[in-house]
Amino acid sequence: MSIAVAQVRRDFLVAFRARADAVHPVAFFALTVVLFGLSMGPDRQAMGELAPGMVWVLALLATMMGTDTLFRRDFEDGTLEQLLLHGRPLFVAVLAKLFAHWCVTGLVLTALSPLAGLMLQVPAEGLPALAGSLALGTPALTLIGAIAAALTVGLGRGGMLAAVIALPLFVPVLIFGAGASLAAASGASPAAEFLWLGALLAAALTLAPFAVGLALRVSQEY
Repeated sequence: MSIAVAQVRRDFLVAFRARADAVHPVAFFALTVVLFGLSMGPDRQAMGELAPGMVWVLALLATMMGTDTLFRRDFEDGTLEQLLLHGRPLFVAVLAKLFAHWCVTGLVLTALSPLAGLMLQVPAEGLPALAGSLALGTPALTLIGAIAAALTVGLGRGGMLAAVIALPLFVPVLIFGAGASLAAASGASPAAEFLWLGALLAAALTLAPFAVGLALRVSQEY
């Protein structure tokens, strides 16, 4: 437990000191929501049908922006090597690092999602489902994206390759997350979509930290 607490504290401190990297995904999300809101016009019905999917796509892209640099700084300054040598158990250290990263990016995106939904004219009954689906979906996106980031951390600028690797794995989360919001906005029950999101998050929590640890070891060796 002390390893997890120390890792979370360190990553929060690093994020505070490098605020520009932490703010970029959130700023991208906010600015694109504003631009879409201004460009789509006053047709409330059309906007309401498209908006939940738009918010989810923008949240996915913002998450991808954040995970691209998830391990980069630690790899360049040698902290990653120390983590692999002394982070026992590595599963706990990796999970703590990803939790801190999600708090800086995914949690903020989730908190902003009701405002984004209002700006894009999501029906009021769909806003709780939008925020709830992002609360379940953004941790899964972070965990999945971390696998691709770990695989490409030793390749210099591997952001595009990481996106290509992670994008197929993001698709189920995107489908069920947007589907939950659309179902709630149309008056249907989003329970099935939330159950699928919960299952995807449980699978990612179970498997992703081990996959990230293995990928980081491979990156350090080569």
